Amino acid sequence: MPDAAGRRVMVGPVQVSVFGKTDLGRTRDHNEDTFLVADLSTGNASLHPEVRRHEVGPRGSLFMVADGMGGAAAGELASAMAADLIYRHLATVWAAESDASPARFAFRMKEAVELANQQIYGYAREHPEVRGMGTTVTAAGVNGRDLYLAQIGDSRAYLVRNGAAIQLTKDQSLMQRLVDAGELTEAEAEQSERRNIILQALGPDPRVKVDLTHQPLRRGDTLIICSDGLSGVVRREEFPAMVQSHPELADLCNALIDQANERGGPDNITVVAAHFEGQGLVEPSATEDVGYAVYHLPEAEPDDQAPDAPAGAGVAGTPPSSGVESRGRALLVMAAVVCLIAVLLAVWL
Repeated sequence: MPDAAGRRVMVGPVQVSVFGKTDLGRTRDHNEDTFLVADLSTGNASLHPEVRRHEVGPRGSLFMVADGMGGAAAGELASAMAADLIYRHLATVWAAESDASPARFAFRMKEAVELANQQIYGYAREHPEVRGMGTTVTAAGVNGRDLYLAQIGDSRAYLVRNGAAIQLTKDQSLMQRLVDAGELTEAEAEQSERRNIILQALGPDPRVKVDLTHQPLRRGDTLIICSDGLSGVVRREEFPAMVQSHPELADLCNALIDQANERGGPDNITVVAAHFEGQGLVEPSATEDVGYAVYHLPEAEPDDQAPDAPAGAGVAGTPPSSGVESRGRALLVMAAVVCLIAVLLAVWL
């Protein structure tokens, strides 16, 4: 039926099938990745049958991949903490929220990531043996017919629709900065030895800037969230054929991980795949824009400000710059200087 603006509005359920898997890879001696899938309406975070296929309820669904760093047990601790803290915040605060609007859901997702960062940062300060630990996180929240993504680092989310795979997230990495600045092509960035330098992670610094994006879902969409152990060796263009040939999501996850391992398995490999169907979704259109789209939250109420940083985080009202990001800016400046020297040398010769 059409709404007041003449747009089609579907009435009916949204069905999601989901599966996730993580693998050590071929070169690492322990796994620092974590994933989570949850039905927020029932409070069930598991791979039990009732979660692997469920109807999206009034509180939505949550899918997450986190890629830890820090060595020894620090990386796996950071990624596990991130997944647990983000889920618990949404399963308690959001579940009890009187305002169940999509904008409020997106706000609570962003808030959950910020609070997780504070907790991980505070834990590392109190435990010197894991000082400096951190993790990426890509959290995908489904609210009705809409997908919201909260991103820190370089784990990725892709949407497979109409036989094409589109990247929904943007890496918070040095190489992505250089691509955005026109200094490198995407192909050159993928081959760079510095492609794993990220500018932001949960844990190393008291404040983070959450990249919050949005994508309307359509019937037949498949969402793939993965760590760079998969995206670094399996190309985006390969995803549609693999989705087509593996309709069972457990088989799809296995096939993606097997492909990464066949190409060396240079890192831990983690993937979550979710497929969306149901009368609540419209069919996809070839004219729709799909891809990275920043979601701007409405003006925050006084009690909706970003959570305070832990004690000692810096001057009040002035968020400290990220040490990870500062190193990234320094490398970016260095790369620009090298390029300038090369141009001047070429002109002189």
